[in-house]
Amino acid sequence: MERNTRQRSAIREAIAHADRPLLPQEVLDAAQRTVPGLGIATVYRNLKALVEEGALVQVNLPGENPRFEVVGHHHHHHFQCRQCQRVFDVHACPGNLSRLAPPGFTVEAHDLTLYGRCRDCSEPAHQA
Repeated sequence: MERNTRQRSAIREAIAHADRPLLPQEVLDAAQRTVPGLGIATVYRNLKALVEEGALVQVNLPGENPRFEVVGHHHHHHFQCRQCQRVFDVHACPGNLSRLAPPGFTVEAHDLTLYGRCRDCSEPAHQA
């Protein structure tokens, strides 16, 4: 087990306070507020260790680099903003999707990603 360093604490806090899955660069940007000299190699090394320890989980979206979030979320899905590329948790689920599978197939799990614009990137309904 690795010791809990100041860098590792800053990385954990950055992910926990983001309340959404973060790319390694986003982790670095947030953690550097606490540890200004933090480097990307240290972030990658600690992300790997935290995943191996079971403290973090990777969020993999097709065609994207892995993002990281804290373990312990109940079953949930994700929303990716097509403008800013950020990914957000969606704490809702359509439920059992077995009816969508071909006849004779058994659904064992599912993952759903919604795409659109986040609140920050959405255009106002009425522009002047």
